[in-house]
Amino acid sequence: MKTTAYFDRLKSRPDRAMIEQRWIEQVIAHPISEVTQSDGRIRIWGLIPEMNHKYLRVVLLADRETVHNAFFDRGFRP
Repeated sequence: MKTTAYFDRLKSRPDRAMIEQRWIEQVIAHPISEVTQSDGRIRIWGLIPEMNHKYLRVVLLADRETVHNAFFDRGFRP
């Protein structure tokens, strides 16, 4: 999985450390929602049943394969 330096710095934060790589890969492979930002980055969401059915937001660069950010999005509504 390709990642940005920004993502690499953030993934050690306590609120991000529990996010498993397989969950990120699952969301990339099977997003339930997708939005392209004006800067070309792509926001995608997926449901993670193992985390009490929370939604994981993954932000990809325009290449659709480099992960820039990933976090549980409390405000997402499908």
